[in-house]
Amino acid sequence: MKKFSILALAVLLFVGFQSCQKDGGNTGDNGNSGEVTDASGNNVAEVTKVPPPTQETNVSTLPPTSIAFPDMKHDFGKITEGEVVAHTFSFKNTGDNPLKIENVKPSCGCTTPDWTREEVAPGGEGFIKVEFDSKGKSGQQTKTVTVTSNTPERNTVLTFSGEVVKPAQ
Repeated sequence: MKKFSILALAVLLFVGFQSCQKDGGNTGDNGNSGEVTDASGNNVAEVTKVPPPTQETNVSTLPPTSIAFPDMKHDFGKITEGEVVAHTFSFKNTGDNPLKIENVKPSCGCTTPDWTREEVAPGGEGFIKVEFDSKGKSGQQTKTVTVTSNTPERNTVLTFSGEVVKPAQ
């Protein structure tokens, strides 16, 4: 039985490779999906290709600049469990080239970021807004967001914290 399973898998792989070669890898519908058939023409698998992500501007190709945050930490103080709180970190492009924030990645799913999406001219200002959802949290919480930009260090980490307390009953 084991030999049969290995043989069947080998045949499926062979047929899959052959079917890709017959149509030159063209699936007929923009290249995002296709079928793998056996020797009898029966559909044995569906193949889905995921297109590469698109990026507006890759910051690694931009000339470097510098960024300054007046505050890189924020303390919300006491937060009632279930409350959603927000803070906006402001920044200034202190360099000689346009500043582009490529991404803002939170350390946990309870944080939602928003930020200035367009390039910031030298001397210009922008923002990084973070919303923290305290639902299901308790006690002291410290979270971070990593800001990726065209600065020499590429990543800047902003921190916020708060003490989540149970609602009064």
